[in-house]
Amino acid sequence: MGKIIAIANQKGGVGKTTTSVNLAASLGVLEKKVLLIDADPQANASSGLGIDVESVEIGTYQILEHSNTPEEAIVKTSSPNVDLIAAHIDLVAIEIELVDKENREYMLKQALESIKGQYDYILIDCAPSLGLLTLNALTAADSVAIPIQCEYFALEGLGKLLNTIKSVQKIHNPNLDIEGLLLTMYDSRLRLSNQVVEEVQKHFHDMVFETIIQRNVKLSEAPSFGESIINYDATSKGATNYLHLAQEIIKKNSNPVL
Repeated sequence: MGKIIAIANQKGGVGKTTTSVNLAASLGVLEKKVLLIDADPQANASSGLGIDVESVEIGTYQILEHSNTPEEAIVKTSSPNVDLIAAHIDLVAIEIELVDKENREYMLKQALESIKGQYDYILIDCAPSLGLLTLNALTAADSVAIPIQCEYFALEGLGKLLNTIKSVQKIHNPNLDIEGLLLTMYDSRLRLSNQVVEEVQKHFHDMVFETIIQRNVKLSEAPSFGESIINYDATSKGATNYLHLAQEIIKKNSNPVL
């Protein structure tokens, strides 16, 4: 049975999509079967894997509406072992359209039941908000990974997100776990970056991934070519970081705490 990991933080620009795309690609090259679900109306994870988002006819919107099955929405990507359910700008409307529906928070969870067993990992790239889209992702997920950039406002909003996770655990998904906090955009030359790392590790201890994602030009360039960092430059620092993260997640999930 596949593990569903939501990648979430309501702050924008923290590396959610970068992490979603490159973690999926890294797990894929480590011979895990991966499905990436783009649950962000900006559809950057879809375009980052070479999908023309304007041509998406069946995607996350349709499976949340239950007008199509996930099987009908899945497309192959150029990354080995990585499938995708793409997003389109029409996903913006889903928050309004689901508002009156019964069990609106469970739409994604229900949709994924039929395919969960076909993958080792299902990753959900969440929108930068704590709205109904993200709530659906957290309700469907087994765990949540939280990217935090190594910058001044790093911890701003983290408390709010953790409170949302607690609410979801209490009301919708008691089994939701925190996969880990992922420090991103780290620059060892900057004192501030080092201070943020120390602060996060001091407060959250084992909840923080050992892997830290360093600032890397290649990571920024790869999406414009519609490729993951693994396809774009497998020798880059960014590729090495995400491969380490994938290995850390595989190790953690193959040695569950009893």
